[in-house]
Amino acid sequence: DSPFLTAIYSSAGFLKGNDFKHFSSSKIAIPSSVRIVEYITNNDFVLIKKLTTQFDNQLLYENIIKLFKVAASLSTSIGTLTLERPTILASGILGISLNIFERLYRAGAGAVVTKSLSKEPWDGYANPTIFSVKGGGWLNAVGLSNPGAPNFAKMITSNKDVPIIVSLVGSVEDDFDFMVKQFENCKVSAYELNLSCPHVAKVGLEVGDDVELVKKIVKKVKSLTDVPVIAKVGLGTTNYLDTVSAACDAGADGITAINTIRAMAIDVETRKPILSNKIGGLSGTPIKPIAVRCVYEISSKFDVPIIGCGGISTWQDAVEFILAGACAVQFGSVLGEHWTEVFAEINSGIQNYMEQKGYSSIGEMVGQSKES
Repeated sequence: DSPFLTAIYSSAGFLKGNDFKHFSSSKIAIPSSVRIVEYITNNDFVLIKKLTTQFDNQLLYENIIKLFKVAASLSTSIGTLTLERPTILASGILGISLNIFERLYRAGAGAVVTKSLSKEPWDGYANPTIFSVKGGGWLNAVGLSNPGAPNFAKMITSNKDVPIIVSLVGSVEDDFDFMVKQFENCKVSAYELNLSCPHVAKVGLEVGDDVELVKKIVKKVKSLTDVPVIAKVGLGTTNYLDTVSAACDAGADGITAINTIRAMAIDVETRKPILSNKIGGLSGTPIKPIAVRCVYEISSKFDVPIIGCGGISTWQDAVEFILAGACAVQFGSVLGEHWTEVFAEINSGIQNYMEQKGYSSIGEMVGQSKES
C-alpha cells in the first residue's frame, strides 16, 4: 500500500501481489518522486532485495540501495526471549539494584544481567579486588560477593518493565533448585548459569569443567522454569566446546561466551601479587580477540543463540561479535570509562552500520563472517 513501493513496482514492471513478469533493465525509469529520505518497512525492503536478485535487473537493485534508507530493527531473540535491543549489561557490573536496572534500561540496555547469586550471602574477598591493567583491561577477584538469592529476589519483586536475566552460581543441582524457586513471584526474563567464574573454588570453572555436572544443572533449571536458560562458559581445563555441547544436549536455550580469563599481576616493588586472592579474572579490551574466536567457533559447531561477551567498548566491537555469530552482546568493563551512555552509543552505531550495509534485522547479520 506504500505509494513509494507502488511507484517502484510500476517502474520495474512488477504486477501487484506476488505475480511478476520479466522486464528489461534498460526500460527502468525510477521517478524523481521516489527519491525519499523516509523509511520503508523492513518487510518491504527484504522483499525488494529478494525480487531484485531474482530478476535480471542490476540497475533496479542499485537504485533501491541508493534511494532507500533501511529501517533497521535492533530487536533480537534468545530462545523465547525477545529484546528490543541487542546490548546487555554483563553480570558483575552494577547488578544488585532495581533502581540501577531501571536507569540502565532507560539508557538503552536491552536487558541487564544481575551479579551472580548464590544460595546464601557471600562476602567475597578482601581488598584489593580490582585494578586496571595496560591496554584497557581490568583484573578482578571480587569473590562473587552477593546478598544471596532469597534476599535479592525480594529486591526485584516490584519489577514490571526491565528484562532481568538472573545470574546463578552454585556447585550442585540442589543449589540451583533452591535459588530458582526464590524467583517464582518475580518478573525474570531468563536465567544465566555462571559455569565459568575463574577465581572462586568449587563453583564457576570447576563446575563448567565437569560436563556431566553441567548437564545435570542445566536440566534441573530447565525443569523448574519456562523462561530461557543460558549457560555462561569460559576457558578452563576442559575444552570449552565440550561444556557448550553438554549444555546444549541438556536443553540450554543460549550460550554466553566468554567469562573473564584466569590471570594475575605482581607488584614489582612489594614483590607480591596485587590481588588479595592472587588470581583473578581478566576482562576488557585485551580479551576481545579471544572472545570473538570463541563465538565464531561455537556458532560454527552448534545451532544455538549466542551472547558475545568480552572486551566490547565500541559499536564496531559489537558488530564484530554479531558477524562472528552472536545474536546479542554483553559488556561491563567499558562502563568504568563511559558510564551508561555507552548503551545508546553502541545501539546507534550498530543501527547506522545496518542501514549503510542494507541489513534490516540483527538476524541478517548474525554469522555473516562465515559467509564471506
